[in-house]
Amino acid sequence: MKFLVTGAGGQLGSQWCRYLNDRGYAHSGLRSSELDISDASAVEEVLDRFKPDVVINCAAYTRVDDAEREVRQAFLVNETGVRNLAIYCQAKGVRMVHYSTDYVFPGTREDQVNHPSGYAEDAETAPVNMYGESKLAGEKALVEGNPGSLLIRVSWLCGGGGPNFVRKMLQLAMEREEVAVVEDQTGTPAYASDVVDKTMQLLELNESGTYHVSSSGSLSWADFAEEIFRLSGNHTRVRRVSSSEYKTVASRPYFSLLSKEKIRKLGIEPVQWRQGLLRLLNEIRDEVS
Repeated sequence: MKFLVTGAGGQLGSQWCRYLNDRGYAHSGLRSSELDISDASAVEEVLDRFKPDVVINCAAYTRVDDAEREVRQAFLVNETGVRNLAIYCQAKGVRMVHYSTDYVFPGTREDQVNHPSGYAEDAETAPVNMYGESKLAGEKALVEGNPGSLLIRVSWLCGGGGPNFVRKMLQLAMEREEVAVVEDQTGTPAYASDVVDKTMQLLELNESGTYHVSSSGSLSWADFAEEIFRLSGNHTRVRRVSSSEYKTVASRPYFSLLSKEKIRKLGIEPVQWRQGLLRLLNEIRDEVS
């Protein structure tokens, strides 16, 4: 089985390439600079050349605040690019995996009460920002273009490569004695290594449709920051603030918890969020040592 990974320069794409390389799978990883998935002709030419059995689409526009003003760019990658890949894979009989986000949901405080175990895969979507809108448009393009594809939603993605919340906190701990972090946004992190592992299990089970993959538990960003500092041996203090105090260009959901009941029914158990964080911190420590 030969894999092609798009967006191979990002934290999820690079994790996929490491995973496939370590296990001896035939694969090719293409950075976004090497394949513009919004260009249908380029998609056809490149995929015809590589002839993959499975396409793992990790290419995405992920700059949440910038998406409010770069709407066209966000939709070109997150919708048009997904459609191009989906149509090609459907026509050629290639399996396709695509990743989406908790940001497709409204994330209201009311939903935190109504969905205590998190949003199920079929819960009503209603993004609160343009990034979420573009990712939801991509989901629809995927299902329309390739109904047998595998769509995986993740939340608070953190990996060994690329910028993410864990790396940001570790950097700030070197610069400051105190960091302000919001305490009224709730969810749970998805760790790139775990996401890749769970995705491969779903592929081996020949699954299609939508699945949620993230760690078990529930916490706030402030809780997450405190545990990052504790486990990494930093003494930086967390100053807990509300979302209204920590202004961002794009609105953020208050509630980002994803239900993992569907994947559990297949016998696939989510990693506990602290255990996943400890593994990630060890990955980062090994990377810089």
